[in-house]
Amino acid sequence: MGEVGETEGFDGRGVEVPENFGASGALTAGLDMATEAIEIGPHRIGGGHPLLWIAGPCAIESREHCLGVAVALKQLADEIGFPLVFKASFDKANRTSGSSFRGVGMEAGLKILAEVRRETGLPVLSDVHESTQCSAVAEVCDVLQIPAFLARQTDLLDAAGRTGRAIHVKKGQFMAPWDMKNAVAKLQAAGNERIVLCERGTTFGYGQLVNDFRAIPWMQQTGKPVTFDATHSVQAPGALGDRTGGDRRMVPVLARAAVAAGADGLFVETHPDPDRAPSDGPNMVPLAEFPTLVRSCLRLREAVAEYLNPPMCETA
Repeated sequence: MGEVGETEGFDGRGVEVPENFGASGALTAGLDMATEAIEIGPHRIGGGHPLLWIAGPCAIESREHCLGVAVALKQLADEIGFPLVFKASFDKANRTSGSSFRGVGMEAGLKILAEVRRETGLPVLSDVHESTQCSAVAEVCDVLQIPAFLARQTDLLDAAGRTGRAIHVKKGQFMAPWDMKNAVAKLQAAGNERIVLCERGTTFGYGQLVNDFRAIPWMQQTGKPVTFDATHSVQAPGALGDRTGGDRRMVPVLARAAVAAGADGLFVETHPDPDRAPSDGPNMVPLAEFPTLVRSCLRLREAVAEYLNPPMCETA
């Protein structure tokens, strides 16, 4: 290697210098974060459309509880003006303990979600854990969610994809962001292009998760929109012995970071009284604090909009 200064394109430490370094826009010129727009009910996510929110309680606890949270969120979405998908799980199949609360079950849960959809007009999302659940859930839900631990399950992805519904796939805690292209390919092979990917943290030692926000633009390289799960990213799996712990104070911090990184949507679980919730209480945002979180993230989204690729659309 020649004298420093004789090697064009490198600085004094042997680090390659990008062409046009220092020019306006050079830092993002080679990073294509453009995603296609995916329809979810009356809303669109990706393609520069407004930040989509997926929000609701972790699990369906009862008809009254689920409908009450949905109505409150609908009123907030109308007041502030943001696109909202309501989420709630009829069965939390992945529990630390076999005695943990799992929900009301598929039959009762789908009846409740159908009522939520009918009464509020909100699109609804729920998890599927088995291939045999997909067709029934698709009759009610606008979005089928593939849990993180099941993101590689080919039969489940195939069955979900064949319903034609939008599919929200959470990146496994054990997976690299670029490996999600395989989940996309499996859904596409089933004839489904309505795919949204989700970053929700990566296992970091025992009982801890960490977020690498490069995962958002990396997964956007698939051309599919990417959401950020601010709730399960703050989990401490198994930290309470027979239950999962977490730190809900970190939810706003990570949510804002994801918005700044260019996420197309946010996934946040909320509850009127998280400390009394039977599932994921330590990680859920109190419903009374949810408006503050929304407003702060929307202000940040507006601030970074000009740097997004493509620029943010004005309407949903």
